[in-house]
Amino acid sequence: ACMLCRHAKADPDICGDKLEKRGLCAHVFCLFFATLLVRQKNDRVGLMGYFPRDIQIAVWRAAQKRCCVCGQSGATIMCCKEDCGRWFHLPCAKEGGCVTQYIPDYSTYCHEHRPEQEVEATPEPGTNCLICMEPVEDRKTFRTLVCPACKRAWFHRDCIQGQAMRAGLLSLRCPLCRDIEEFLAQMFIMGIRIPFRLPTWEDNDGFADLEERHSRCTARDCLYPGGREEAEEEGPWELLLCSSCAAEGTHRRCSGLRNHIQSWECDSC
Repeated sequence: ACMLCRHAKADPDICGDKLEKRGLCAHVFCLFFATLLVRQKNDRVGLMGYFPRDIQIAVWRAAQKRCCVCGQSGATIMCCKEDCGRWFHLPCAKEGGCVTQYIPDYSTYCHEHRPEQEVEATPEPGTNCLICMEPVEDRKTFRTLVCPACKRAWFHRDCIQGQAMRAGLLSLRCPLCRDIEEFLAQMFIMGIRIPFRLPTWEDNDGFADLEERHSRCTARDCLYPGGREEAEEEGPWELLLCSSCAAEGTHRRCSGLRNHIQSWECDSC
């Protein structure tokens, strides 16, 4: 289990990857958000730049602190609002309505002192989340957010967090007005984690198939001696693609098309 949050399994979108080295075990963001735990400039020191002794001191200190969400001891994160004495575990933050800002200096706020959206907007009756298309609440809350730019795009916190993890910093924007700068700044403030990477749909050439041109005769009876997969550059065995969908093709002779005909549509189109 993570030394700081005491969870062996936790939401990686919230806690990040779990690191293990020489008997030390901790989630990346449990380290980043831990109160009074200082990271060294050299990432190779200790566990991702944190001295083992400093981590152990944070664990000893946490043994005296109870989480304001679950009530268990071992809370390592304190609300950064002056004079607030609330502590919590990172995995408990969302359940307790706490906000953790995934930007330096990794500020944290309890449910009472968390930042609220200042934009003046109220969803119309029957408004749905633009991501899951399920109804949102009738006002701005911890779980219901609005785009600060257009003030018309509403979404659930969990939905925009999932979208942020898929899109990454380089592609995330308002689902409706496509605003980037104001939208991203507000999402960071409201505690949405937006990883700095390319979107997941570009991993492993996820859309590579879309770049391939259809190259097969789909006529009911293909007459070409070389088979459906073969074609010639011109003449009766030239392959024409459907001018509407480009997802089906035919040799001219297989569909009775003369040489002067330059376009063809499949039966579906």
